[in-house]
Amino acid sequence: MAKIKLTKNELKKQKDSLKMYQRYLPTLMLKKQQLQGEIRITEVRIKDLRTEKELLDESFKTWVGVFGEKRIFTPDLLRITRIKTAQGNIAGVSIPLFEGAEFETSPYDLARTPLWLDIAVEKMKQVILLDLEAQIVEEQRRRLDHELRITTQRVNLFEKIKIPETRGSIKKIQVYLGDQQTSAVVRGKIAKSGLERA
Repeated sequence: MAKIKLTKNELKKQKDSLKMYQRYLPTLMLKKQQLQGEIRITEVRIKDLRTEKELLDESFKTWVGVFGEKRIFTPDLLRITRIKTAQGNIAGVSIPLFEGAEFETSPYDLARTPLWLDIAVEKMKQVILLDLEAQIVEEQRRRLDHELRITTQRVNLFEKIKIPETRGSIKKIQVYLGDQQTSAVVRGKIAKSGLERA
């Protein structure tokens, strides 16, 4: 605890500080609750995306054999050209929002390729979109976790350190000033009685 001056000016300064801490604490607590709620929402979304991907992976098990056919499904057949994201804001935290992706499919001869290739390309797009969205939602959660940690530290600082410390300083200054006032009154009475005797 820093050394405080035992003056009326310091008393006013400490009271102003206490008002400020008490004014900001509810806002910080509200922000903390909002962040906790948003983190729960992102965790549910991540779980949903994983479940959706697992279902898609299950449906892919029937397709696995055909992906090995030579010269049909090549790595350059499907390519991501652009990932579309935007910036959102939750409780003052800037987060990325997933808006989709654009793909480019290499041209292929419809007469020489199997019928299932179109369906396989669409399924691959779905898998890639799920993976990309999961990455963006993970980044959201990471940023929200970071902000929650900072906000929790501030709430604890105000609640457990600054407010009690300031109240203690106010009390100490008030006791000192009260003692000074009492001693001034006593000195005044002694001086008055001394003047009356003289």
